[in-house]
Amino acid sequence: MKALTVAAALALFALPVHAHDGIHIEDPYLLVAAPAAKTAAAFMRIVNHSGEPDRLVSARSDAAEVVQTHTHSEVDGVMRMRHAEDGFSVEGHAERILDRSGDHLMLMGLTRPLKPGETVTIELTFERGEVIDVEMPVTDKTPEGASAGHHHH
Repeated sequence: MKALTVAAALALFALPVHAHDGIHIEDPYLLVAAPAAKTAAAFMRIVNHSGEPDRLVSARSDAAEVVQTHTHSEVDGVMRMRHAEDGFSVEGHAERILDRSGDHLMLMGLTRPLKPGETVTIELTFERGEVIDVEMPVTDKTPEGASAGHHHH
């Protein structure tokens, strides 16, 4: 009986370790400029708890006709937004921050007006096969404490 109790206790301690494997999404939000806007941008921290690198390869949402991975690049001294066709890599045991000054998801052709306070579901698909549904709170301004820089850790 004592061995069974010890085995059960050890199994409980092992659960949190497995619960932290893979990709986790933190601090998600969806920024919409105006109620009649046809586009919105999604921001978040993608945390890879796995030792293996992964890549966000696609995203979709019922709230938009198209969801693309976007990044900023300098063209003739002007910062321009462009589709990041290869998605976003996330190294093992690292994070990728999607923020207003860099990488982000762009929702284009919104299927309905989005209002601050509601949530939108975005489905993220990763190269290693993980698919994550993220509930994104809609806002019309950057939330306090949201990342202001472009980081790859």
